[in-house]
Amino acid sequence: MIIRKSQAEIERIAAAGAILVRTLRLLERQIRPGVSTAELDQAAERYIRSQDAIPTFKGYRGFPGSICASPNSMIVHGIPGPYRLERGDLISLDVGVTLDGWVADAARTFPVGPVSAGAAHLLEATERSLFAGVEQCVPGNRLGDVSHAIQVSAEGDGLAVVRSLVGHGVGRNMHEDPQIPNFGPAGKGPRLEEGMVLAIEPMTTIGTVEVEAGEDGWAIYSADGSLAAHFEFTVAIGSDGPEIMTPWHADDAADGGLANIVGRARAI
Repeated sequence: MIIRKSQAEIERIAAAGAILVRTLRLLERQIRPGVSTAELDQAAERYIRSQDAIPTFKGYRGFPGSICASPNSMIVHGIPGPYRLERGDLISLDVGVTLDGWVADAARTFPVGPVSAGAAHLLEATERSLFAGVEQCVPGNRLGDVSHAIQVSAEGDGLAVVRSLVGHGVGRNMHEDPQIPNFGPAGKGPRLEEGMVLAIEPMTTIGTVEVEAGEDGWAIYSADGSLAAHFEFTVAIGSDGPEIMTPWHADDAADGGLANIVGRARAI
């Protein structure tokens, strides 16, 4: 069942999202060769807890980290640890924040210094596919319109869209209905209604759609070892269109509350 949220509840998710955006910006400033993913995890946890919030991922189904840190061919669910970033790497950082019982979820993939042309294209094209999906988050559309827009954008840019990993609803729980594939036909699936809150998250590679599980039982890699990217927003379906709860793309929204977030979303 898809749980619709009231405006007051959406504002509480947006407050968690503002902390999440500030966390991602803090981590972005620390990304450089030699930094370990464990150090990034520790910095994120310290900051989130300093805001009287909880790192949502910590302990979720036994996950040991406060963030997911996934380098290069690792698509998602990387456990932070001793791996040290190297010049030319890509690092995907996925963060969840729970504030007063409400969850926000977002991810970005960052370059570590200068990267190859192919890696830069992967980042730009995957982010572009995220916005293509967000543009479809309007009342009356179908969930398949979101999935289809992501697929058309990503594949049009020559990327492979991972089929076995999906977005999801979010609210009181990190994973709620519905599941949101990043591919499929338009015009199918549940109709989008005001108050739905969705984690839209394209995951792509420059190679295959196939994936492999890591030995730790968490990490998911591209099966051919190709570079991967992951970008994610928490998005509410507003009366006039998408309202981005985790606007890491907006310079002035992290401290400005829902009014700034909605304004940015409608300007996409």
